Amino acid sequence: MRDGLGVGVAVGLSGFAFGITAATAGLSVLQSCALSLLVFTGASQFALVGALAAGGNPFTAAAGAFFLGVRNGFYGLRLSTVLAVPGRWRPVVAHAVIDETTVVSLARPDRRSARIGFAVTAVSLYGLWNLTTLIGALGASRIADPAAWGLDAAGPAVFLALLAPMLRSTRERATAGLAILLALAAMPVLPAGVPVLVAALAAPLVLLATRGRDAAADEATASGRPTASEGADDSEDSDEPGDPGDPPGVVPRKGAAAGGGAPGGGVA
Repeated sequence: MRDGLGVGVAVGLSGFAFGITAATAGLSVLQSCALSLLVFTGASQFALVGALAAGGNPFTAAAGAFFLGVRNGFYGLRLSTVLAVPGRWRPVVAHAVIDETTVVSLARPDRRSARIGFAVTAVSLYGLWNLTTLIGALGASRIADPAAWGLDAAGPAVFLALLAPMLRSTRERATAGLAILLALAAMPVLPAGVPVLVAALAAPLVLLATRGRDAAADEATASGRPTASEGADDSEDSDEPGDPGDPPGVVPRKGAAAGGGAPGGGVA
């Protein structure tokens, strides 16, 4: 319960940034709040208002937001076996299937604690996210030019702050870096909202680039052959003297190292 509440409060406060970003993009307070109430998935919401702020087509912006939200469907498949929610509650629970509720639920050791973690995270995050969205949108709407205060950068800054700690492996960092490059390359030539779809190609590209290396490592492990690093270690070990009494720099003969040499020495 404590973990779920901590995640809900910490992430829920970023609703301020969304409310400000939505107002800066030209959405009304009602529209901003409707997005948080009905969509309730931060990445998709930020992508949608970001594309609209850049002058993108609403349908293109919605497509990018939908693409990012597809991952929640895969979360739902996994959580369906963990939570085992009764049929009448599934539509309500499905609305709260997001990154944070999934992480908290899967970290629990049993079904009861997983359900409690999911519920606490969902309720605290949903309530605080919508409240801070309202406050952020109201505050930004009272400012004549939010961009003059740098508030238009609040959304991307919060999104990057949430994303950065998740990039733990080399593959994840490579995917993020390539996605940034693809988006930057696409922005001058494609309509707003489309670059985020192009950036999504980074994941399969990095996967294809690293698949050959992973397959070679798996094959080497299965056949018992040493990998490149193991082979280097073995070659270094073979240069070490076989007996502490050997003179420095002298390598014993194979027969002596195997026990077939003269007693008391490894050199003939």
